[in-house]
Amino acid sequence: MQTPTYLAAELRLPTNWLDYTILGIYFVVVLGIGFAARRSVKTSLDFFLSGRSLPAWVTGLAFIAANLGATEILGMAANSAQYGVYTTHWYWIGAIPAMVFLGLVMMPFYYGSKVRSVPEFLLLRFDRAAHLLSSILFAFAAILIAGVNLYALAIVVEALLGWPEWVAIVVAGFFVLAYITLGGLSSAIYNEVLQFFVILAALIPITVLGLKKVGGWDGLSDSLTKSHGSDFMTSWGGTGIGSDNPLGANWLTIVLGLGFVLSFGYWTTNFAEVQRALSAKNLSAAQRTPLIAAFPKIFIVFLVMIPGLVAAVLVPRIGTSGSDLQYNDAIPYLMEQLLPNGVLGIAVTGLLAAFMAGMAANVSSFNTVFTTDIWAKYVVKGREDAYYVRFGRLITAIGVLASIGTAFLARSFSNIMAYLQTLFSFFNVPMFVVFIIGMFWKRASMKSGFWGLLAGTTAAMVNYFVLYKQDIVDIPSDQGANFVSAIAGFVAGAVVMVAVSLFTAPKPAEELQGLVYGTRSPGMAEPPAPGDDAWYRKPALLGWGAVVLAAACYIPFSF
Repeated sequence: MQTPTYLAAELRLPTNWLDYTILGIYFVVVLGIGFAARRSVKTSLDFFLSGRSLPAWVTGLAFIAANLGATEILGMAANSAQYGVYTTHWYWIGAIPAMVFLGLVMMPFYYGSKVRSVPEFLLLRFDRAAHLLSSILFAFAAILIAGVNLYALAIVVEALLGWPEWVAIVVAGFFVLAYITLGGLSSAIYNEVLQFFVILAALIPITVLGLKKVGGWDGLSDSLTKSHGSDFMTSWGGTGIGSDNPLGANWLTIVLGLGFVLSFGYWTTNFAEVQRALSAKNLSAAQRTPLIAAFPKIFIVFLVMIPGLVAAVLVPRIGTSGSDLQYNDAIPYLMEQLLPNGVLGIAVTGLLAAFMAGMAANVSSFNTVFTTDIWAKYVVKGREDAYYVRFGRLITAIGVLASIGTAFLARSFSNIMAYLQTLFSFFNVPMFVVFIIGMFWKRASMKSGFWGLLAGTTAAMVNYFVLYKQDIVDIPSDQGANFVSAIAGFVAGAVVMVAVSLFTAPKPAEELQGLVYGTRSPGMAEPPAPGDDAWYRKPALLGWGAVVLAAACYIPFSF
């Protein structure tokens, strides 16, 4: 059992009236956006998908902000303090290729089929059993992940500002609930665009001042190489099969477990992300949404990795029994040590914005899936559109309350990102294997979706809770166990899908148009609008540009 995720008490920040003024202005703006967006909500499509009317740059920034929650910030800084430059894998191999694949390959199927959610695509491709199971699993996962954001928020605010945990939870929960129930997805998305810039304004001063504190990149590298070994400052050093390294994973599990299974499972099927692209105004904008997001994603790694590395220099025993600070303390510690008042207020606001962005993304996707995929299809069917808008607002409130209840499940993890990766291996990976086989294999039968999803989820959980936790299989770390769980879930789901497909009837060919690679639907044959022929509006060029740039960034850190 790992150490609980409490931040150290000595991290209390010397905040003053200026910092709280900045924080108050932010909350006022957040609610103002909610009230402004409310005027555009007239139908359920407006509430759940912004009427599919938003431009690509807005959905692209919202796409990256929805992922850039405080669990990402604290978790990746914790990863860096614990594992070093291996953190780059979560970005340049664990995000960019999958984001490009989503934009170029999968968005035409999602957007062209006019589904309102990712689980609804499974209803069209497979059957009601696969649809219902995927809807329930996603709704459950969304609440768990939203709970992680709330719990992390509570412990950070208590440590940094002295607010009791329940106050932080209630305040953040109230504001997220208020602006989502007021303006639906549009309110969440426009707030995420604001939050993206607020988060950058918080992270850039921490990174710059942290580097200055340790003598620049050369001083940082020399110190950590001397204290942690040369592999700590490389991406691939020491990852040979059978070799020891801080991450506890070899190149094969990194490439297959993180770079393919976990990465593609998260970015291509996680509705909290895909929902932003589905709200775009046309197919071209929907395709460009994850591609636009990929470019800042390439460089954000520096803003979360460097603070973790700096913390490892300033607190050499961080995360061990010899220190009061855990890995999750890296960002708060640097805030307390380096930032003056005013800048400190921006940093606190950035952290709160990040928590709210991550929570709002999961709550808004939860209310959509629960309302459109569970309630409207299986519980109360055929009611007027206004009824489902009202129910969507109600289930948003229930989702926030449920998130508060699940927040404390994160207590047993000292590294928040390890907990999130565990959830992704359970829920996103099995869904990805069902999607990828269903999209590229016409013979995949209607029944195979349900059984593949069930088998993949079960296999991932058995590997983690039985084989790893009971020490039946020796895996050096939680992150390594997550990679293996992801591979186990993917293989089990794929094998079961193929086996079931061979013994059950495939879906009729005429029902697969626009749902399987090589077929097209009317919604996918959309001509470009006038003026849409510029290079920066072409998804293929954007996508390959992101891949090449990410690969180039790997070179200085590879060995």
